[in-house]
Amino acid sequence: MSIGQLARQAGVGIDTVRYYERDGLLAPAGRLASGYRRYGAVELRRLRFIRRAKALGFSLDDIRSLLTLSEQRSVARIRQAAKSKLDDIDARIEELTRIRAGLHSLITACPGHGRAEQCPILNALTQEESP
Repeated sequence: MSIGQLARQAGVGIDTVRYYERDGLLAPAGRLASGYRRYGAVELRRLRFIRRAKALGFSLDDIRSLLTLSEQRSVARIRQAAKSKLDDIDARIEELTRIRAGLHSLITACPGHGRAEQCPILNALTQEESP
C-alpha cells in the first residue's frame, strides 16, 4: 500500500509516518522501481501500536522500549513498563488535583474587583516561598 493508504488505515498523517521512519520507530519502506514507498501489514500493525501507545500516554522513547520488549516477548517487563506509566499518571493526577484545589481557593477568595494590591491571586503568586 502507498504511504497515504498506510497513514489513513493507521489513523495518522503522512508526515507522522515519515517522522517515525526517520526516528527509527518504523522501518523504512521498500521502494518500487518508480521510487514510491510500499508498505504492508507489518508496518500497519506497528503504526497502530505506536498510535495506541501514544494515546495511553507513552512517550516515543517509552514506545521504542515497548517495541524492543515486544520483540523479546518479555511480558513481565512489558507489564512493569505499563505499571510504571500508570504510577506516573496517578502522580500527575494527584498533583493536578492539588493545583486545582489551590486555584479554586484563590478564585473563591478573590472578589473580582478592587485594587490589584489587594488581589489574593496576585498576592499568592508574588509572595516569597517559605524555607
